[in-house]
Amino acid sequence: MEATVEFPAAGAPPYAEVHRVVAAVVAQEGAVGWLAVPDEAETAAWLDGQLAGVARGDGGFACVRVDGRIEALGGWQRFVGPVVRQNAEVRRVMTHPDARGRGLGRVVVEALTEHARAAGVEVLMLDARGNNHAAHALYEALGWERRGSIPDFVAVGNERWDRVFFSKRVNTPPGTLLHGSASVGPGYSRRRNGDAER
Repeated sequence: MEATVEFPAAGAPPYAEVHRVVAAVVAQEGAVGWLAVPDEAETAAWLDGQLAGVARGDGGFACVRVDGRIEALGGWQRFVGPVVRQNAEVRRVMTHPDARGRGLGRVVVEALTEHARAAGVEVLMLDARGNNHAAHALYEALGWERRGSIPDFVAVGNERWDRVFFSKRVNTPPGTLLHGSASVGPGYSRRRNGDAER
C-alpha cells in the first residue's frame, strides 16, 4: 500500500472520487454531518465550499490516495471574525469503509495539522460524536486534548449523542502573550458580588 497526500485546488476538483468516499461513509451511518447519502451535486457543492476557503487562504482540503484512488479525506477552515481567525477547525475527516484499518485517518489528520500550521494557524479544534470512540482515541494519540462536551447535542432521528471537543495548539507567534483565563486585558471584569473574579 502506497499512500500519498494531495491538497487539490479549486481549478480541478476531484468531484467523483470525493463523492465515492462521502457516499460510502454516510451509507454506513458515518458521523460526518449528513443524515442521508448526499447526491453528487450536494457533494460537489460542499467540496466547492471547501475549496473556496482554500482559494482565500482560509482553509485546506486533503485527500489521501492509495494506489492512485482517493480513500480518505478531510478539511480545515479558519474561524470567521477578527479575534478568532488565527484559529481553525478540522471538519469531516473520513475514510472509505473498504480502506479502514490502514491508518489513513491518522494520515489525513496529520496532513491537515501540518498544513494549517504552515498557514499560521495557532489553535486547531475539532469535534466528534460521543459514540465515536475510535476517533477520540486517534485524536488523543496524535496529541489533541479533550476539551469537554455538550451532552446529547447531536441528533439522528430521535436519538441524541454528546458532542465532544478537542483542541491542539500548533503555533504560538513570537511575542504572543497567552493569558488563558487570567483576570487581565480587554474584556476583563469582576463578578458583581466582588468575592470572586471571572
